[in-house]
Amino acid sequence: MHPDTHLALHHTRAAELRAEADAHRLAAEARQPGELRTRLGWTLVEVGLRLAAAPKPVVAA
Repeated sequence: MHPDTHLALHHTRAAELRAEADAHRLAAEARQPGELRTRLGWTLVEVGLRLAAAPKPVVAA
């Protein structure tokens, strides 16, 4: 393969990767900032409800 051909392919792939990175960055910025916090909060609520509803072990006196 001629060096100029290799360089042209490299530049093309680099431009594609930069475009993908920009698209990913824009999508990440568009997401709501509290999305992860909300999911984590509801997961903790669900775990708490399961623990509260779990049958209590009977302690022998």
